[in-house]
Amino acid sequence: MENVIITGGNGFVGSNTVKYFLSQGIKVLSIGMAKTAPFEAEGLSYLSCDIFHADDLKHKLPIGVYDTFIHFAWAGSSGPARVDYNLQTSNALMTVACVKIAREIGCTRFVCAGSIMEYEVEAAVHAQGSRPGMGYIYGMGKHIAHCMCKSVAADIGIDLVWTTITNAYGAGELSPRFVNTTLRKIINNEPLQFTAATQNYDFVYVTDVAKAFYLIAKNGKPFCEYMIGSGNARPLKEFILEIQQSLAPDTIPLFGNVPFTGINMPLSIFSTAATERDTGFKAEVSFTEGTRMTMDWLKTL
Repeated sequence: MENVIITGGNGFVGSNTVKYFLSQGIKVLSIGMAKTAPFEAEGLSYLSCDIFHADDLKHKLPIGVYDTFIHFAWAGSSGPARVDYNLQTSNALMTVACVKIAREIGCTRFVCAGSIMEYEVEAAVHAQGSRPGMGYIYGMGKHIAHCMCKSVAADIGIDLVWTTITNAYGAGELSPRFVNTTLRKIINNEPLQFTAATQNYDFVYVTDVAKAFYLIAKNGKPFCEYMIGSGNARPLKEFILEIQQSLAPDTIPLFGNVPFTGINMPLSIFSTAATERDTGFKAEVSFTEGTRMTMDWLKTL
C-alpha cells in the first residue's frame, strides 16, 4: 500500500484518517466536495469533485497509480437527512459506483466505512411484528451498500474490506450525536436526562478510528468485516456515569426520563477480537481521556 484514494477526506473521520495515512508515509489523494482541502501536507493531493456524478469522477482519476480506495463519503450521516430514504439509497448506489471505479483505475482493494447500525437494522426489520422508526433509514442505506458492494466486488475482481464503526467521537466533530450533545449540556449547565441507558454501546476516539483504518487497509483479509471500537463495550449507563464523574462531578444524571425505542444489541456484536487478531489494531485512547479532550475542544468554539 503506497498510494491511496480517500473519499470524504474533509469530513470528521475522513480528515483524521488522511492525516494518519500521511504520517505513515502513504501518499493520499483526498476527494471532497469543498473547493480546497482543510489543510496542506507533504504527500497529499486534493480533488474537488461531487462523487455522486460517477462518470465525472472516473475521468478525473489516472489509471494505474492508486492501489487502495478508502470510502467515507456519505451524505446525510447526521441530522434530519438520516431519514431521507431517497438520499440514503443514492448513497448506497454511489458507493457501488465507487467500487467499480476503483477497479477500473487499477485499485486492488476497496475499504468502506460501515456502521454498527447495520446490525440494529437487521434486528429491527426481521423481528416479528416490529415497526422500525424512520431513524433506521441511515443504517438501512449502509446495509444495502454493504450487500451490493460485496456482490459487485466479487463479480468484478476487487478485494472488498468492510469496516463497522461503533460510535466515533472526538475533537473536531460538530454533529449533534450523543457524546457531543452530552458534553454541550455539561458545558452549558443543562440537565443531564437520558433513557434508562441499559442498552449496550461502545465509543471510540477518532484518532483510534484513523489508525484502525490504516491497519485494516494494510492487513485486513479480503471480503471480511472488521469492527472498529474501544474493545470495552458495556451498557450506555456506564459511559454516562464515567463522563459525569470525570467532567461534571457535581451533576446528577437522570435516567429513565427519555423513552428508548431502539434495539439493544448483545455485547458480542461489539467484539473487536477479529480486528485485533487480523490487523493488530487496539484502541489507545480511554473514554475518560477522549471525552475530556473533546470537551476542551468544544469550549474553544
